[in-house]
Amino acid sequence: MDTKELLKKVRKIEIKTRRLSDHVFGGEYHSTFKGRGMTFSEVRAYQFGDDVRSIDWNVTARYNEPFIKVFEEERELTMMLMVDVSGSEMFGTQQQFKKDVITEIAATLAFSATKNNDKIGLMLFTDQIELYIPPKKGRSHVLRIIRELLEFKPVGKSTDIKGALKYLTNVMKKKAIIFLLSDFMADDYQHSLKIISGKHDVTGIRVFDKMEETIPNLGMVQMLDEETGEYVTVNTGSKAVRRSYSKYYEERLNYFHQSFSLSGAGVINNRTDESYVKKLLGYFKRRA
Repeated sequence: MDTKELLKKVRKIEIKTRRLSDHVFGGEYHSTFKGRGMTFSEVRAYQFGDDVRSIDWNVTARYNEPFIKVFEEERELTMMLMVDVSGSEMFGTQQQFKKDVITEIAATLAFSATKNNDKIGLMLFTDQIELYIPPKKGRSHVLRIIRELLEFKPVGKSTDIKGALKYLTNVMKKKAIIFLLSDFMADDYQHSLKIISGKHDVTGIRVFDKMEETIPNLGMVQMLDEETGEYVTVNTGSKAVRRSYSKYYEERLNYFHQSFSLSGAGVINNRTDESYVKKLLGYFKRRA
């Protein structure tokens, strides 16, 4: 992808996702993810209906009339986007690949956070940590994140969610809002998820394609395994083959839901042909 084409794509995603974050998600994000507490802002004259517990007795005594302390929510938060860029994310039978949907969701979340003056960081992973961008504020930083999501070429092909969670646990010392975006076709990450969820606010966003749920009967088909790079011939006409795949898929799905449930983390399931806008809004409203 040349620079001109990349900038055009970045701009297109910015226009779409920023509009969503400005008009739809800004308020929902703010009310869903609270700040770290309340910080003193100012004092003002007491008004009927004010909480008497907020009266500043020192100022009241000085001016011989009641004044109250005004507090504001200490808003500044940190959002970390953990994005699976393994080979399986390049699958899609609808209008978009899973990778495209993940990029749009990540960009929308990033603009929602920056609208609330929060920091945003990015971690791309496969079976290794591909890229780590420390959290920062600002539009130019968000645009860099979108550029990386669009054009980054990973070295690894397979998925290691456990390793990614362990890495982030080590580097993120302060509490953060973490969105983990993947198809979650992996296992052995339950313990690591429980540890990181004990310290951070974690949400898993599972992006999947409807053709992944079952294998249709198409006879002998040559398929490319995106995570190994190998072509394999599969007899989709075999009931045993289709049953075996369905069992494998169901096990991964159950493991995903069980792991997040046990860790107390949030979950969003989004199919590539579904509206991620509705899914995110629904999730934010339930939490708020």
